[in-house]
Amino acid sequence: MVNGAVETCKESFFHRFHTYLNFSDILIKQNFDPNACGWAYGMNIFDLKEWKKRNITRIYHQWQSLKADRMLWKLGSLPPGLITFYNLTYPLDRSWHVLGLGYDAEVNSTEIENAGVVHYNGNYKPWLELAFPH
Repeated sequence: MVNGAVETCKESFFHRFHTYLNFSDILIKQNFDPNACGWAYGMNIFDLKEWKKRNITRIYHQWQSLKADRMLWKLGSLPPGLITFYNLTYPLDRSWHVLGLGYDAEVNSTEIENAGVVHYNGNYKPWLELAFPH
């Protein structure tokens, strides 16, 4: 595998490829599974030797070129990452990357304390006035 990341589809049905990619386009439909699990693109562990061997940069640029003429995915950096690393991502244990900070006030404090990375992937960033008080 080229990438290691924490999968996000356990949280919700909406974190699967069908949420991010345009499956009415034949290129997307032929190459990807709409029920494939997405992952948290905010924290990845890359095997750079494997990246070079598989020419990941070329794959990324190829899809970006195809996107120039058609609507292959929704805005943001996650969809092209999902496409580029499709079937090349190893699911890491959830303790590596704790998600939900910034939108879920009920994230377990033990998970936070034991996490490799904590991710404020919601609107309630701790540096904003609207943040959770704890």
